[in-house]
Amino acid sequence: MTDERLQALHEHLAKTGERPVERTASRWLGEAEAVAADIAEGDPSEDVLTERLATVDHILSHVDSTDDAVADDHVEAAREIVDALLAER
Repeated sequence: MTDERLQALHEHLAKTGERPVERTASRWLGEAEAVAADIAEGDPSEDVLTERLATVDHILSHVDSTDDAVADDHVEAAREIVDALLAER
C-alpha cells in the first residue's frame, strides 16, 4: 500500500539521522527527510505527492555516499521506494 511505503520512506531517511554520516550528505538527507515526513504525515493530492516524491528523488541524487554503510543501505532503500512510487505515476 502506498501509505505504508510513504511511512517506510520517511523511516529510512530518519534512520540516517541516527548514523554518523558525512556532513554534506547529512544536510541533503535532512532535507529529504523533511519532505518525506510531510508527505507521510499529510494527505497530499496526487499531483502534490508526485511533485514531492520528485523532490526527494532530486535531493537524494546529491548523496553519493554517507561514509556509513548502514546509512548507505537506508538511502538505497529510500531510493528504491521513491523509484517505485514514481514509476506508478
